[in-house]
Amino acid sequence: MLDMTVNAEVAKVLGALDGALSSGDIDRAVSLFQTDCYWRDLVTFTWNIRTMEGRDQIRDMLTAQLGTVHPGDWRVAEGETATEEGGVTTAWISFETAVARGYGLIRLKDGLIWTLLTAMTELKGHEEPLGRERPLGAKHGAAKGRLSWSEERAKEAAELGYATQPYVVIIGGGQGGIALGARLRNMGVPAIIIEKNARAGDSWRNRYKSLCLHDPVWYDHLPYLPFPPNWPVFAPKDKIGDWLEMYTKIMELNYWSSTTCTSARYDEAMGEWTVEVERDGVPVTLKPKQLVLATGMSAKANLPDFPGMDRFKGDQHHSSKHPGPDAWRGKRAVVIGSNNSAHDICAALWENDVDVTMVQRSTTHIVRSDTLMKIGLGALYSEEAVAAGVTTQKADFIFASLPYRIMHEFQIPLYDQMREVDADFYAGLEKAGFQLDFGADGSGLFMKYLRRGSGYYIDVGASQLIIDGKIKLKAGQVKEIVEDGVVLEDGTMLPADLIVYATGYGSMNGWAADLISQEVADKVGKCWGLGSDTPKDPGPWEGEQRNMWKPTQQEALWFHGGNLHQSRHYSQYLALQLKARMEGIPTPVYGLQEVHHLR
Repeated sequence: MLDMTVNAEVAKVLGALDGALSSGDIDRAVSLFQTDCYWRDLVTFTWNIRTMEGRDQIRDMLTAQLGTVHPGDWRVAEGETATEEGGVTTAWISFETAVARGYGLIRLKDGLIWTLLTAMTELKGHEEPLGRERPLGAKHGAAKGRLSWSEERAKEAAELGYATQPYVVIIGGGQGGIALGARLRNMGVPAIIIEKNARAGDSWRNRYKSLCLHDPVWYDHLPYLPFPPNWPVFAPKDKIGDWLEMYTKIMELNYWSSTTCTSARYDEAMGEWTVEVERDGVPVTLKPKQLVLATGMSAKANLPDFPGMDRFKGDQHHSSKHPGPDAWRGKRAVVIGSNNSAHDICAALWENDVDVTMVQRSTTHIVRSDTLMKIGLGALYSEEAVAAGVTTQKADFIFASLPYRIMHEFQIPLYDQMREVDADFYAGLEKAGFQLDFGADGSGLFMKYLRRGSGYYIDVGASQLIIDGKIKLKAGQVKEIVEDGVVLEDGTMLPADLIVYATGYGSMNGWAADLISQEVADKVGKCWGLGSDTPKDPGPWEGEQRNMWKPTQQEALWFHGGNLHQSRHYSQYLALQLKARMEGIPTPVYGLQEVHHLR
């Protein structure tokens, strides 16, 4: 009886929303929302990734977009049943626009819409060949001179970029570029992925040998092809490298390895890019309509400029260049930094009998991986979630349906619980001198990641080494580098044969400055961060990740990155935006991000 009641409640609201939008009655549509409401749209209404906060912003968006979107057929999604808990009614929904079909999640309070997620799933007339619509493969019958599947594929690979031009060029062949390339290929968009390394997956293989994923496997699937059920919970880097290389072959991606992009420039009159690359040392000019920088969430390494670095007689390098511990057995190492890479590298050095000291320059959030799986991710991404019917797609939608403005309210109780469960663990770290934090507002890992992408470590063992004193710890700022070590501002001298700078990365628009121009990088502005006005994430508030997976101030330039989860989820919406433009479908963008001079 309860299911019928809540289903009827949702159906009533959706029916009223359908009627109001179909008749163009924006005020009536807005009245169906709570005063404190949020509408997050992934492409369907805004041709953007945008969250409208409050009735006024929703009214403004509808006023601008309703005349071209023409939404309709709002309903509880087929096979789904609404639920009610704690005064909030939740339901999966489906709907259509003039050019697309959509899916989403609605939450009601007191019979009014509190949060609404609308996400584009496919373009009408350009549906992906999935399931029953998949290609036949075999060519029954007989025809003289016809090509086999492999011959057709070889012909395409030989001609694209030479006899024919790609519609999209993707710079960067890590998980982001590969996930987007797979989406585009299945949508019929000709694309080339440019990767400087010799093989797909080398961006993982070439990192320090102890690197492994700190996220569990259920969180990290790629599009179309999930990891097999016997895949380890935390995958080692070389296993991920092999998977990515295999994935590019199975998905038949046009993946140009051993290729370096030397420059790119946009011709506004022609509406195309000129992208200069060197493929196996041979210059090639590409003329795509769209350019995607998929060079990693954080892009260029931040190598500090400490006084005296040029005097150091040992080896020094950024963590992104760290080969592993093998050459340093019996020697002394100083690792400057205290986030994921710093902990991993310190642990591997200690395992290899290196006398290693971590220099912690600012507070760091630590969360144990086991606790994160059970409390932080388990409800959405776990074996138990899968058994309960929470597919990867549903988990992604649920996560995406929480507006960033209030996401911390959902996270704080989880991290309070983690602190209680692991109280002894945290006490041990503090006793060792480790400076902990749980984010500016106690909301923990995910909000720190979304706000600035740094300042945390998902513990897979290094923390206990710090507690036990096996990894030495020193808090403070670096004053200078001397011939044989590191001097801190308090006068402490840390002898070193090796210095590793685990000092993070800059904004992705740094790549735009290098490949295109500083003018374009400035025009686009910073990438990543919400504008939360917390440390390293200055305001003003954006409500979405800056410049990620959506149109930018530079026409036909896009940024794609993030972890495996984000590469999987947001590649769909970026691919749909690119496909629509290739097909000439009007894409009036609402709420293009403004550029601010960030502090």
